Amino acid sequence: MTRRRAPWLAPLAIFLITAVAFLPTLSNGWVTWDDDKNFLENPHFRGLGAEQLAWMWSTFHLGHYVPLSWMSLGFDYELWGMVPAGYHATSLALHALSAAILFFIARRLIAAARDVDDASVTWGAVAAALFWAVHPLRVESVAWITERRDVLSGVFYFAAFLAYLRSRAGEHGHPRWYAASLLGFAAALLSKATAVTLPAVLVIVNVYPLRRLGGRAGWWSAAARQVYAELVPFAALAAGFGALTLVALQPVDQLDAAGKIAVSAFSWCFYLIKTILPLSLSPLYEMPLSISAAAPRYVASIAVAAVLAGVLAWRARRAPAPAAAGIAFFLVLLPLLGVHQNGPQIAADRYTYLASAAIAVLAGGALFATPRLSERAARLIAFAVVLTFSVITWRQVRVWHDGESLWRQVLSVEPHSALGNNNLGNLLMQRGDVDSALAHYTAAVDANPRYAEAHDNLGVVLARTGKPAEAVTHYRTALDLNPQLASAHGNWGAVLSGTGDVAGAIEHFRAALALDATYVDAHVNWGNALVRTGHAAEAVSHYRAAISLQPESVAAQLNWGIALAQQGDFAGAIGHFRAALAIDPAQADAQSYLAQATRDLEARAARR
Repeated sequence: MTRRRAPWLAPLAIFLITAVAFLPTLSNGWVTWDDDKNFLENPHFRGLGAEQLAWMWSTFHLGHYVPLSWMSLGFDYELWGMVPAGYHATSLALHALSAAILFFIARRLIAAARDVDDASVTWGAVAAALFWAVHPLRVESVAWITERRDVLSGVFYFAAFLAYLRSRAGEHGHPRWYAASLLGFAAALLSKATAVTLPAVLVIVNVYPLRRLGGRAGWWSAAARQVYAELVPFAALAAGFGALTLVALQPVDQLDAAGKIAVSAFSWCFYLIKTILPLSLSPLYEMPLSISAAAPRYVASIAVAAVLAGVLAWRARRAPAPAAAGIAFFLVLLPLLGVHQNGPQIAADRYTYLASAAIAVLAGGALFATPRLSERAARLIAFAVVLTFSVITWRQVRVWHDGESLWRQVLSVEPHSALGNNNLGNLLMQRGDVDSALAHYTAAVDANPRYAEAHDNLGVVLARTGKPAEAVTHYRTALDLNPQLASAHGNWGAVLSGTGDVAGAIEHFRAALALDATYVDAHVNWGNALVRTGHAAEAVSHYRAAISLQPESVAAQLNWGIALAQQGDFAGAIGHFRAALAIDPAQADAQSYLAQATRDLEARAARR
């Protein structure tokens, strides 16, 4: 591949190869891990009208401030509605575009490191871009629609990086490219705040391979001060968005200092190992219930991290490339290594999205610079690595096909995952497989006795299987663990209503709605309790509230119809039974009640 062809042929090939490796994403759907909360239950992102844009630019939904990512998803909605294939296609295209941009970055960095720009540099850059792009660790970011923020931020991050490198070309630089770099960095931050690491990476590349800091350039020469001045606006943007991120993060229990060090060392080693050997990947590596820094795996991780850091520092003068790549890998990961715990995971494949580019560039450049290795042999090795990664990626993409395949993969890697058992139990419960759901909820509670949501769900299954007293015990435990869990109040109320304690049930429904005013089931069940006690007219207000919150609620339409039929308003009841059937034509109760209400209305007409 000659340099003359590379400006268009190499990035085009990289884009297409990346797209092929991730092609199965187009047949994937939504998954029951944040996709439901972000998209299926969230009408605010649907479109680019004034109301949607106002929400996108003001929301910290699920602990993130990502207005540009929301805008890209709103644009998808305008194109595809709620068809997931369209969203996956956009995420795939963005990722492939990042890979193409990374090629140009890698070529500049490798050429600067060798002080040459020949065919081997271009081949090294191609290998680097593909090592990064088709690596199985990229699957989570690309195949999970919720992680649109990763791939969109990645495009802007790499574009800002490339623009900065271009702005430094020549003696006086190019102000327009510098301005484009700042703009790209701001866009990356507005897509996902983890882009804050770019200024640190720019410091590293200015040391090596650009050699504008340190060494002969010095650390406080006029030229060095110029580099610092260039980076001040980047640092200011990073600091501002870093502060905004701390506001957006949802509060969770934080580890102590020793725990943070242990988890950080463990996850850094974990990512390095998975980058080299990407096997047994999982959508969730669950945080243990307790962290002891003295545990063998954490002690070993700290030791390995310390030894690697020492070796890189010792060899930095003679081997600056591994040192620069290793520092960049660490610094880009640093905000995600457990310094601030955010979520139920001890590590996540998606956290390597930006950081692993440093390792990929190092690997690609080194492969085509090894003196004893011919260029043909290097190409064969690169081809074998890319093919192997692509095959694993193709298979890993299918893990994200739907919620069930996702949670079964979690449990295949970690059978005792509390979150995995709980969420698979939810899917089985929705399918009507009560016995299997019971087994998984029980496993979730056994794995984590302080998991409030699992206790709540276990209570639902026990109530369904005729064990209301045991169900109430779990609802009580759930609320002891999490007094803000509205669903536990709602489910407890449903049990009391079924046993005839309507007053007690209503108190729990009221408590549930005080915690979550959008809790549709609480309104429906409150209405049902009123209907059972002969207060059908009062029940209507709750069914009306439920439908205003969720227009496609079959239960609200059905029970509103039942309430009207009890009051003798058969025509009104028929309208609601038909509305329920319009939502779910197979709803057997709606069919039965519709037939009965129709007969009652005809009988009344005949009597007249």
